[in-house]
Amino acid sequence: MTQPAPARSTPRGVAIGVDIGGTNVRAARIDPAGTVSGLIKVRTDSSPSVPDLVEALVRRLVDDDVVAVGIGIPGRLDRDGRTVVSAGFVNLAGVALGEVLAARIGRPVVLDNDAHMALVAELAVGAARDADDVVMFTVGTGIGGAVAVSRRVLRGRGNAGQLGHLTIDPAGPRCKCGRQGCSEVYLSGTALNRYVEDAGLPRGTTVEHLLATRDEAPAAAVLARWVTPWRHAIDTVVATLDPDLVLLGGGLGVAAAAALDGGVSASPWFGCPVAAAALGDDAGVIGAGLSAFSA
Repeated sequence: MTQPAPARSTPRGVAIGVDIGGTNVRAARIDPAGTVSGLIKVRTDSSPSVPDLVEALVRRLVDDDVVAVGIGIPGRLDRDGRTVVSAGFVNLAGVALGEVLAARIGRPVVLDNDAHMALVAELAVGAARDADDVVMFTVGTGIGGAVAVSRRVLRGRGNAGQLGHLTIDPAGPRCKCGRQGCSEVYLSGTALNRYVEDAGLPRGTTVEHLLATRDEAPAAAVLARWVTPWRHAIDTVVATLDPDLVLLGGGLGVAAAAALDGGVSASPWFGCPVAAAALGDDAGVIGAGLSAFSA
């Protein structure tokens, strides 16, 4: 006779979630329900050493109730999730960040890709709570990605879901990964800023302004340069994975979803709901904190 699985107990205490981004590092205390408190945000370039910056933020938040720390990093990890093996907009390659921080603060530390952490949060308490199979792009300085199948984040050998490195144009600009024409060089906030400048619009022009003035040639040109490759990237992941939902998260997720509104696939084969993630910039710290409870 098969015995029922024992009920999982609710974790106790709080965790600290850290989200390392290309522009900002965010840290907060996260309880088992995903509630955020004590949020701190600082510029990533405010310290010459990102590991030292992370440690300083954690020390500002840690107390006797903190049981573990979770950190989302913008890059790839080794198979054991211990050492960063490739750099993105923040170069942590070769750094055993988890081991170093755990030794310094005396708490277990869990590392994962930042987009994986964000999807963990959206599945638990965000826009993917009712979905089984989900693809998530995180949109900021660069492009991150994560995939969930049957509500489990797909990791492959450790780093599945590198959606910033789908090929849009093999003859396109060189990406930080060493290839050419990756989605990151077309879809990211960095790319959007380039399109704005190329159109002669003021630096810092927002997507909201572009949408409000989309009948004017400069705004229309910028939106077309941004939305068209977005549609190619989304169609590719839908053709590959056929998910229930495509989420757009990160600092520009809401803006990207708004720009794509009404922009349907050129083929009826690749129709799939596309929505903004619910947790915005908090998704990374929430997911990192929730993941830390498994340490």
